[in-house]
Amino acid sequence: MMHFILLFFAAFGAGLLALIIPEWKEKSFKLALIFAGSYLFAITILHILPELFADQQSAYYMGLYILLGFLLQQVLDFMSSGIEHGHIHHHGGDGRGNSVWTLMIGLFLHAFLEGTLLSKQPMLAGHHHGSETLLIGMILHKMPEAFALVAVLMSRLSKWGVILLLVLFSMASPLGMVSTDVLYDQQLIGRGTLNILFGLVAGGFLHISTIIFFESSPQHRFNLHKLLIILLASGIAILTEFFI
Repeated sequence: MMHFILLFFAAFGAGLLALIIPEWKEKSFKLALIFAGSYLFAITILHILPELFADQQSAYYMGLYILLGFLLQQVLDFMSSGIEHGHIHHHGGDGRGNSVWTLMIGLFLHAFLEGTLLSKQPMLAGHHHGSETLLIGMILHKMPEAFALVAVLMSRLSKWGVILLLVLFSMASPLGMVSTDVLYDQQLIGRGTLNILFGLVAGGFLHISTIIFFESSPQHRFNLHKLLIILLASGIAILTEFFI
């Protein structure tokens, strides 16, 4: 229940912040995005992938699931116009070419799938880590994502329309988490389905985090601030992984 509440209010609160602050600094947003992307990439490498490949029954196909997740995220990016990794330009957004509903469907599916990773069912029976590092990473990812969503929608919908869609988006990951638990408890899905879902999400995380890295360095220029933020986020991920 606590994960449900934290996931919802992290996204909803960040989205409301975009409504409250009519003028915001794009540079600050990008630095926050780089921090979130770096943490997400680090926990994917340190936590998610090792546990997925430790399951001997699914290890043979896990690379395929991760690859499919990477490619699926490319499709969802096309639908959502890249809001997952911070595509936003002065409240106009890159989503101008897509309808609001196409954008929301892509984002909702992305967030719903991510929520499955926080299911109470562990990635494998003998895992030794809790879900706290995953929760932190997802919250860090959801906050700039919700902020970007609201900033894009503000130029296209009324204030109350934006809030309604923000609530819908904020519910996506919690619903993914709860739905996975219910379906597993009712024996409608099994361990094999969970492995596929977790692999898809891991591939999506790799896609999003690497895109953030690439797009934050136009013309491949060296940026000390970016490097320090990446090192800080990675260091925090390492500490939380081994001590929480």
